Amino acid sequence: MKPGVLAFYRVMAYVTAVLLILLCLTMVLKYLWPEGSSMQLLGDQWTTTIGIGHGYLYIVYLFVALVTTVQLRIPYGRMLLVLLAGTIPFGAFFAERKVVLWHRLRTSGEPLPFEAAASEATS
Repeated sequence: MKPGVLAFYRVMAYVTAVLLILLCLTMVLKYLWPEGSSMQLLGDQWTTTIGIGHGYLYIVYLFVALVTTVQLRIPYGRMLLVLLAGTIPFGAFFAERKVVLWHRLRTSGEPLPFEAAASEATS
């Protein structure tokens, strides 16, 4: 795998995670403050703006995460978890750490943790 793919995946994972956390915070402003208050109106405006940004960037994250996990030869179940991580607050942070670990193991020639467990179970 080219190092630029992993670096771009890492950037997109962090950007997606931060925007999702900000979106959750603005939704608190939008829905927990009294209707028509300045905080509620600010939350309404920022929820729309951040939501649109997160939506577009999540599509980029999906593509980059798909390319990364395919190149690392990750099983489909774990690939799906990595792809869905951008929809769970803080999820992309955890997925990014796992993908980086899998990349380091692949480049050093060691088996991935779930591959080692599968080979031990069959022998």
